[in-house]
Amino acid sequence: MAGAPDERDLQSEAAAAIPVTVLTGFLGSGKTTLLNALLARADMGETAVLVNEFGEVGLDHLLVREAGEDVVVLNSGCVCCSIRGDLVEALRGLFRQRVMGEVPEFRRVVVETTGLADPAPIIHTLMTDLMLAHRFRLDGIVTTVDAALGAGQLDDHPEAVKQAAVADRIVLTKTDMADPAASRELQDRLRALNPAAPIIAAVMGDVAPDRLFDAGLFDAAHKSPDVARWLNEEAYRDRDHGHDHEHDHGHDHGDDHGHPADVNRHDDHIASFCLTFERPLPWDSFAHCLDILLATKGRDLLRVKGILNVEGEDGPVVVHGVQHVFHPPVALPAWPAGPRTSRIVFITRDLGRAAVEKVFLSLGVG
Repeated sequence: MAGAPDERDLQSEAAAAIPVTVLTGFLGSGKTTLLNALLARADMGETAVLVNEFGEVGLDHLLVREAGEDVVVLNSGCVCCSIRGDLVEALRGLFRQRVMGEVPEFRRVVVETTGLADPAPIIHTLMTDLMLAHRFRLDGIVTTVDAALGAGQLDDHPEAVKQAAVADRIVLTKTDMADPAASRELQDRLRALNPAAPIIAAVMGDVAPDRLFDAGLFDAAHKSPDVARWLNEEAYRDRDHGHDHEHDHGHDHGDDHGHPADVNRHDDHIASFCLTFERPLPWDSFAHCLDILLATKGRDLLRVKGILNVEGEDGPVVVHGVQHVFHPPVALPAWPAGPRTSRIVFITRDLGRAAVEKVFLSLGVG
């Protein structure tokens, strides 16, 4: 865990950095359809899109010219880049081309993952590569879920559950092909899995970009913090009670008679909750708590984000982490409206609220 809030103006740096949206979702869930529809829109201009293969995205009717071996410029003004190797190199190279004027100015980046991808490594990359951290910042994670097949994918594939659990926005695709009752059940399940993410229904990728982007801490229009929307701790209040998922996961969730495992069995591994602290927190003790959690349960901390009232700090301090990696804390200039309460949202796997609270209480934080 990083030390006390940096003396650099990290808030200004973060607000000036180019926002990056990670587009993820299970195989066949409609990522490419959504991306194609977005790229065809004029209001997606000044966007750079990184994809695994151009062939998966229908660019023929969108292509204006090739800007390089792996880069094309689209009619909408978007830049589309094929990731042939390392994401770091792709982003660095694209930024260099932007500075040199070889590609149009872009003010947003979308990274499309493969269907079986864990979004965490991409987030790690944005947080840990020093050059990228100065130029880019994570804005949010958009996850596509198939309305017709999504329930079965959540049942059978833990990757699909994790993709939905860490999302800032969930796009429910193929709603025109799904049974309405089954679609409603899936939406209820997704809300239980991830209470804070809005669920946006889409047919053939028809979604306005402003419903997907600017999901992060900083408001793109005003370059100012929007803590309430970013944290959305209100969404976790109902989930906080009676949903401690701390039980033995070393067994099959089927019954003693050999019947198939229950639905939602992968969901049972995921917990989401918000811890609040009324008194100002001693930074060293808080950081020590996070160090313990990272050392013992780091791989199970799917996402952590919070706003802290730290002793000796006039404004709030923002923390954001994914598994073993935490972004340097950011000191904001002023508190948003409301009480100066520390709020920390945890999205975890096989790690319940009680175990996390125990770590904080053991060090006198609370």
